[in-house]
This record gives sequence, C-alpha cells and structure tokens, in this order.
Amino acid sequence: MPVTLQQVDQDAWEADAQIRLDLVRIFTDAPPERLPLPVDDFIREHLAGGHLFSCARFNDRLLGAVAVKLDQNAWWLSNLCVRKTTRRRGVGSRLLALVSEAAYAEGRRLYAASSQLPVADQLLLSRLGYRLTQDGDYFELNLLPQRGHQ
Repeated sequence: MPVTLQQVDQDAWEADAQIRLDLVRIFTDAPPERLPLPVDDFIREHLAGGHLFSCARFNDRLLGAVAVKLDQNAWWLSNLCVRKTTRRRGVGSRLLALVSEAAYAEGRRLYAASSQLPVADQLLLSRLGYRLTQDGDYFELNLLPQRGHQ
C-alpha cells in the first residue's frame, strides 16, 4: 500500500473540506478512552495550539493520523489512530516510519509519553525501534543514521 505523509496544520484544516472530513472520521473510529475530549474539540484545540497532525494518505484520502506537538528540538507524538476499515494492514507502522523520516530531515527527536499509550501502542513503538527511557516516562526514537546507511 503506497502510503504517503500529509502534514495537517491549521491552514490545511481550514482550506480543505476533505481533510476535515477524513480527520474527523479517523478520530471518530478511535476508542473513546484514546481521546481526552470529544473529536471535534480535540482536533480544534490541538491545531489552535500551533500543533499538527501527521497523517497517512492513500488515494487522496487520509487513513490514519497521529497528533504531533512541536517544540524546539522534538516532536511529541500522541493519539495514534487508523480508520477501522484499514487497520491491521500496516498503515500505523508506515505512518510512524514516515513521521520518523520527516523528523530526521528536520533534525528533530521523536518522543511519546508512555503514560498516554495503550499497551498495543507501546508494543508497536518498541517494534519500530522506540525505546522506553530509563525512568519510564516516555519512548524515544534514536534517529541517528545506522552504519552503512549514511
């Protein structure tokens, strides 16, 4: 499945009705305990805070999204969700791989607070190379190039 990365910020949200529809559908499919607020409020507050959603795009539709909070040196990931109809097909893994490539290109670190992650997400992050910090507060992905891949 050729999934590409689409960054959705406030401007993209306001400019594109299909993005609004797809993003709402993605998070509507999330189990209720995954979101701190109702879907519309969650999306609007996240974007109004100057943050973005990194989304998996396939055939001009968004299939999955992860909330990204930006700071000077890192991207903090939370609230990963994939549409029910496309789960178990690698969309979430592909999305996180694309996010890591984009973060690496910008010289940013990637983190995910462990307290906000269901066990299934913790396992996915571990499988993708994220490691729990010594104090267990968050997962971190080492984005340094591997030998032979520079």
